[in-house]
Amino acid sequence: MYSFSPTEEQQMLLDAIGRYAENDLRPAAREADEETHFPPNIIEKGWEMGVLQASVPDEYFGFGEHSAVTGVLAAEAMAYGDLSGTLAVMVPNLFVLPLLFCGTEEQKQEHIPPVIEAEWKPYTAALMEPKFDFDPNDLATVAEADGEDYVLRGEKAFVPFAAEAEKMIVYANLDGETQGFIVSADGEGVEVGQRQKLLGLNALPLFTVNLESVRVPQRDRLGGPEGHDFAPIIDSSRAALAAMAVGMSKAAFDYAVEYAKDREVFGVKVAQKQAIAFMIAEMGTEIEAIRMLVWEAAWMLDNGQREASKTAYLALTGAANMAMMVTDRAVQILGGHGYIREHPVELWMRNGRGFATFSGLAMV
Repeated sequence: MYSFSPTEEQQMLLDAIGRYAENDLRPAAREADEETHFPPNIIEKGWEMGVLQASVPDEYFGFGEHSAVTGVLAAEAMAYGDLSGTLAVMVPNLFVLPLLFCGTEEQKQEHIPPVIEAEWKPYTAALMEPKFDFDPNDLATVAEADGEDYVLRGEKAFVPFAAEAEKMIVYANLDGETQGFIVSADGEGVEVGQRQKLLGLNALPLFTVNLESVRVPQRDRLGGPEGHDFAPIIDSSRAALAAMAVGMSKAAFDYAVEYAKDREVFGVKVAQKQAIAFMIAEMGTEIEAIRMLVWEAAWMLDNGQREASKTAYLALTGAANMAMMVTDRAVQILGGHGYIREHPVELWMRNGRGFATFSGLAMV
């Protein structure tokens, strides 16, 4: 069974991320949401902490080995500062980790080092589609074999940094299976659409991408001509998003508790009112319960457990509900102040509403 105590190395990383989350991400979050982008220097600072680099072996210019447990701990700690900023910092994960999990040796040698050995670059991935019944295991985007190539046709949505990306992994339906393809963002037939305007994640640039008969050589099919198993990729995404939901919800919980302890109404601290105390207790309980489920999912992924996919799915499903409940109650606890942008709880509530639809936006 996994340990409830981080290792010494994990704790050092978490301490550094915690400082970054509170001293850099959190203070910049409001302006970034209003201005619809995070300052590049803050993203670069988060990148330089080496969360992804520590997951990549040294033969690909990293300095560690992959650990889903370390990944979810880091994702939670960073999301405590801001969700959009965390997703921005971790965008290269969407390109590198599928290669690490499923790529051929040639693909790893060719594509991972340019991402890892330099400053942050917008390497990304395109999974989600603009359809109400989107299913990552039954995509409308199709790939068809054509001689020595594959031809991709379809439309993607919520593609981070697509307008600036150098390369992306595009997921498509090939003979009934979800498969990834390494695509140059400026390749023929790749058309980046308008930036999407959403309820939350305003500081994270998300775009639609149209694929008009995009030709991809067989060597750029993830895993080579034989392809790959999609499960490790979607499981990693679900664990990452669940961890971020925990981190963001913990931020909302802590803020609401501090407000309730300081604020007086009719001569009584808000936290001393029974209804508020019950709400706070339930919020804290749900956060801790989902955190344990996320840790278990990550441990199972690291150890190749058969039930890992199920647990990762349950973790994200529970985390999405928990985030909405906690952030909504944080707004309620602040009363009228919860609806004012002077306080961050309304931002957390808007961001939290999307966890049920963020498939493929993060990986650990």
